[in-house]
Amino acid sequence: MTGKQKWLIPDGFLQPQSSGDQVSHEAVCVLNLEEESALIRLTFYFEDRDPMEDFTAECPGRRTHHIRLDQLTDDSGCGVPRNVPYAVEVDSSVPVIVQHSRLDTSQEPLALCTTMAYSG
Repeated sequence: MTGKQKWLIPDGFLQPQSSGDQVSHEAVCVLNLEEESALIRLTFYFEDRDPMEDFTAECPGRRTHHIRLDQLTDDSGCGVPRNVPYAVEVDSSVPVIVQHSRLDTSQEPLALCTTMAYSG
């Protein structure tokens, strides 16, 4: 068995601006090597407000899923706020591998950075 069911991403930030054709965004990239689909639950933590819960996604078995955080909404239709630092807890129903990526196009020379999440 490869992967973990809990992952943590301590540094998140959706840029409020984009330039050019690309939209600034972040993604939680999930790799599911299991046969069974992974039911993913995301919780967002902030410096100055209560956590936001009830964000869900699914990654089919033996597939990848890039969860775009700028397009994700919770069960009540609320999205992840832009221009606010946050952290993300990722819980999965089966063991998965999680990577975090950020595309920052707030300036003309865009930047792409990525890092593995911490497995808890």
